[in-house]
Amino acid sequence: MVDTSSTVSIRVLDREYQVHCPPDQQDALLAAARDLDQRMRDIRRAGNVIGLERIAVMAALNLAYELSQARQEALTGAAISTDLERLDGKLSQAILDLE
Repeated sequence: MVDTSSTVSIRVLDREYQVHCPPDQQDALLAAARDLDQRMRDIRRAGNVIGLERIAVMAALNLAYELSQARQEALTGAAISTDLERLDGKLSQAILDLE
């Protein structure tokens, strides 16, 4: 298998990191790095958390929480969709029975 990754340079809190990434995912990686950088700057600016490692952990916890919420919303939406499909089937059958 051929590795087609290239190295992308990202900056987070004024530190530069080199990350291997497939060319078709580089834009997404750069956008994610900008988002992370902004979140970490916001945490640092709030002044409640000191130290790069602690700021990174707080940003990671916030992102993990948001991901968990999004997954829960997606599951809830899927469950509602399934319930609506079941109700649609019952209504369709009831209409057929009336005809």
